[in-house]
Amino acid sequence: MRHPLVWGAAWATVFTALIVVAGILDWPTLAWSILVLVLVAPSLAATIIVLSVTPRDHLHDRTTVFGHFFVRYLTLVLAFMAWSASVVLGAVISTSIQLAAEGDDEEVASIGFDLMAALTPAVVAVLWGALIVRCVWFLGRLRGWREAPEASEVPATLFAGAPALRRVVIGLAHPGLLLATGLASTVTALIAAELELYVVL
Repeated sequence: MRHPLVWGAAWATVFTALIVVAGILDWPTLAWSILVLVLVAPSLAATIIVLSVTPRDHLHDRTTVFGHFFVRYLTLVLAFMAWSASVVLGAVISTSIQLAAEGDDEEVASIGFDLMAALTPAVVAVLWGALIVRCVWFLGRLRGWREAPEASEVPATLFAGAPALRRVVIGLAHPGLLLATGLASTVTALIAAELELYVVL
């Protein structure tokens, strides 16, 4: 395979189209779930292979002290915002459940568990999207954005005895391809979670 990125993009295009068709024709949830997994499989598998052989501190020498502290600062700010939003959302949900259940304790518990079961896939999808973005950022620094980088930080031990396979894996572990397929799977999961939440409500 001389152009793994082109093949990966074609693969993503075909299965994205199939997912759209599945949504229009109202295919069973299992069918389009499998399509989503197949969509993201090549780039995700290649990314896992590349990152699994990359030491954790492989790029630390390329990070400035200011950059390190600034990223930690942004992380704390976002964590505080997420916590604040969760407190407000929790209060709103609690009040809504109490009103809907009209004081019936068993009904409160039932509605609460149903709502939690409906919200969990949405939360998992958002966290999945965050993981994809993090991996994309790291891949961009590790191997760059070219289809076949002439020089990269990918460890030489990755398929050292099989240069053709190494080229394919690095080509499929492209940050742009992972971003496109990963976010497509995230959006699809969020749409499904929203529909489930709509049914519960």
